[in-house]
Amino acid sequence: MTRIIFHVDVNNAFLSWTAVYLLNDGYDKDIRTIASVIGGDEEKRHGIVLAKSPIAKKYGIKTAETLYLARRKCPSLEVYQPNYEYYMEMSKKFYNYLKQYTPVIEKASVDECFLDFTGTKYLYDDILELAYKIKNEIKEKFGFTVNVGIGNNKLCAKMASDFLKPDKVHTLFDYEIKEKMWPLPINNLLFVGKSTVSILEKLNIKTIGDLANCNPKVLEKHFKNRVDDLIKSANGIDESKVITDYGFNKCISISRTLEKDTSDVKLLKKVLLDMADQVGLRARENNLFSDIIAITYKTSTFKSYSHQMKLNKAINNTMEIYQNVLKLLQESIINEKIRSIGIRLSNLKIKDMEQMALFNKNTGSDDIQHLIDSINLKYHSTLVMPAIFYENDNNK
Repeated sequence: MTRIIFHVDVNNAFLSWTAVYLLNDGYDKDIRTIASVIGGDEEKRHGIVLAKSPIAKKYGIKTAETLYLARRKCPSLEVYQPNYEYYMEMSKKFYNYLKQYTPVIEKASVDECFLDFTGTKYLYDDILELAYKIKNEIKEKFGFTVNVGIGNNKLCAKMASDFLKPDKVHTLFDYEIKEKMWPLPINNLLFVGKSTVSILEKLNIKTIGDLANCNPKVLEKHFKNRVDDLIKSANGIDESKVITDYGFNKCISISRTLEKDTSDVKLLKKVLLDMADQVGLRARENNLFSDIIAITYKTSTFKSYSHQMKLNKAINNTMEIYQNVLKLLQESIINEKIRSIGIRLSNLKIKDMEQMALFNKNTGSDDIQHLIDSINLKYHSTLVMPAIFYENDNNK
């Protein structure tokens, strides 16, 4: 059966949602139509551009640059503070609206969702007509615009939604990859960072099509175990599923903005170890187990990425969570500096729902975990762990 995947992405979410909030509050300007940015406190680390209007972009203003530099480029620039509480409210409305169309929906971030319409032809005769209906209704109901990308997998759907913006519907089906995707510059390919692009261009690989048709041996010296994934992506091949959190339909997550943007993997591992302990403890306190683990990133340029895996069994042990997070880190690390990083446990189950193996080899490790939790809670410690685990981590 041919897969049909939508990627619905809010256009310039933070600025658009701020504009909607202000207009609903009686503000006399639509900040999307003037030179404006969303920015934080200039006296702190957050004194940077978080989002920019199309007119501000014409002045050369870039996301993540300082507000001071942005004002030098455009003296008439208007700066508005972020309203994260309202953003979460709008994100929830956006998600709840979309899930009326299919139960198979994945919230990729606060402003983007994947929807799986595979096998729904009896419900929706014309999938393109449905995409326009969704796009137009969101604009009418909520006052902001989206792009809808349609493909036969998540990668192509997301690539399609990144075509010409805003307020558009685009397709990138299997039979359109050579025509629509291959001519694009190599830096347009998802999950290809600046360092990778630089290497590929030195190898005279300028377009996605060049990479799709490249001899793998040319790439092996530079990318080793990433070669197959790179070539598959360039050919629009992606077997990942749209994963919905069933059962509790909730997750346990944590993220952290780093003191400074970094590409230091050792530092990221230390941060992830601490976060694995925190999400694990929260799960254990509520007798919850997860069999879907994800790692999330936000880069220095505010691009969001995530990578997840489905486990054979549900877990809540810190060491098991961390070991799987390290696998995700190794598989997904990008050649860009990381601004924030996080862990998400989803598809949560209570212990009584778990089918326990007759001979469980992990019983001892669970007992150790309970002991560690009791020590941490008693002494208000956040990271007492077996020494062997630190040794294993240092050897990686």
